[in-house]
Amino acid sequence: MIQALLDYYRIPVDSLSGLSATNICAPGDVGFFQFGPRNICYGRCHSGTTPSVADSGKFDASKEIRREGTTILIPFDFTEVIENLRLERYRQKMTQGLEMFAASEPVRKLYYLAREVLPVSVRRQLQKAYFRDWRQLPFPAWPVDFTVDDLHQEFLRLCMETSGVKKMPFIWFWPGGAPNCLILTHDVETSAGRDFTFKLVDLDESYGFRASFQVIPEKRYEVPDEYVSQIRSRGCEFNIHDLNHDGQLFQEREEFVRRAARINAYVHRYNSQGFRAGAMYRNQEWYDAFDFSYDMSVPNVAHLEPMRGGCCTVMPYFIGKIVELPLTAAQDYSLFHIFKDYSIDLWKQQLALLRERNGLMSFIAHPDYLIERRARNVYESLLEYLRQMVAREKIWAVLPRDVDHWWRARSQMSIVSRGGEWEIVGPEKERARLAYAILDAGQLRYELA
Repeated sequence: MIQALLDYYRIPVDSLSGLSATNICAPGDVGFFQFGPRNICYGRCHSGTTPSVADSGKFDASKEIRREGTTILIPFDFTEVIENLRLERYRQKMTQGLEMFAASEPVRKLYYLAREVLPVSVRRQLQKAYFRDWRQLPFPAWPVDFTVDDLHQEFLRLCMETSGVKKMPFIWFWPGGAPNCLILTHDVETSAGRDFTFKLVDLDESYGFRASFQVIPEKRYEVPDEYVSQIRSRGCEFNIHDLNHDGQLFQEREEFVRRAARINAYVHRYNSQGFRAGAMYRNQEWYDAFDFSYDMSVPNVAHLEPMRGGCCTVMPYFIGKIVELPLTAAQDYSLFHIFKDYSIDLWKQQLALLRERNGLMSFIAHPDYLIERRARNVYESLLEYLRQMVAREKIWAVLPRDVDHWWRARSQMSIVSRGGEWEIVGPEKERARLAYAILDAGQLRYELA
C-alpha cells in the first residue's frame, strides 16, 4: 500500500518511515465489496465479497480498518484492488445479458460485416436497444468515477492520522501547478471524416487549441503521406487508430499478436507515439505486445461504450511501459445519437466534477460527425466554453504526447529534504510544483506550496 501511495502522489520515500500497512486478507473468493458508502471495490476482502455488484454494500471493509501502534491493518490488498479497477478485471463478473451476446465473436463479426450495408437508422436502433439499460448500471459511477482516486486519498489520510502527520508534501499532478489538464482528440472513421480533417483543424485553431488525430491505417480509406505531414505541419499530432476498425482486434490472442505487430509497424512508419483502439475495445492485459508510448482506449466509465467497464480514475496510469490517458468525457457520438442531446450540458457537468478533483479532461470528437452543421454548432459551443475555462483557471491544455511525456518525467521525480526544506529532484524538476496534502478536521485537502 505504501508503494502505491508513493507512485500516485510522489511523496517523500521516508515520510511514512516507521509506519506499516498490513493486509489481513486471507486467500478467498474475488468479488465486490465496498469501502465506505461510495467506493465499490473488486478483489479479495476479509469482510467478505459478493459476485453481484448490487450487493457490494453488504460488505463494508472500512468497518474493519484497525490500528496497532504504527501499523494499519487492512482487510484487503490495496494494490490488488487498485490494479483490478484500473485494468477492469471486474468486467467478467459484470458482463451479462445483451452485452455478453453482443461481445460474442460470431455476433460481432456479423455486425461488422453488415455494418456497411445497414442503413444508419437501423444501426442506431440496434445501438438504442443495446444501451437501453445504461442508467441502471450501478458501477462505475456515472458521469465520472473517482474510486481509484478516492481510495488513494483515503489511505493517505489513514497513514497521516496513524503517523501523526498533519501536512504531507507531494509532487503536484500537473506542470506549473495547473489545476487540471485538457486534451482534445479526433478519431477519423471514414473518408468523409478524413476529408473534413483540416476544416476541423481550422476550427480548433480559431479557439486556440491543437488536437491529436487518430487515423485508421488499413482498408477504411487511403492515408496519403501529404495528409500526415499536413496534420503535423499544423501543430497537431498524428496517431494510429486500431488497424482496420473491424471490431476484431482483441477477440483472440494469436490473431491479436499478429495484428499488434502490424500496428507496431505503422507506429514506427509514421513515428507516432499514441494509439486508440476502434470502438474503445481493449484488453489491458495484452498491452505488452504494443510498441506505442501511450494509449487512449480506456474510458473512465464506459456505460455508453460497446464494451462496458471503466478504469475508475481521472489520472493517467501505467500499464507496464505504456501510459494510459483515460477518456473522461462522453463521446460526441453518444451525446448526439444515443442521448439525442444537442447541448453541452453533460460535458459541463463532467468538467465541473473533474475540476473539483484536478483530473485529466479528455475529449473525443469525430470529424465524421461534425460535418453536420447542428453537431458542429454544439462542438463550437464546447470549444468556446473550454477556451474561457482554460484562460480563467490556467488549465494545462496540450497534446496527448505532452501528457505522456510529463507523466513519465513525474514518475521519476522525488522529494528530498535539504536544509530543512523540501526539494523536488529528478528530470524536468523545474516544471514541477510542490504541494501538500493537509489533514483538516479528519478530512484531506490539497494545497499548492
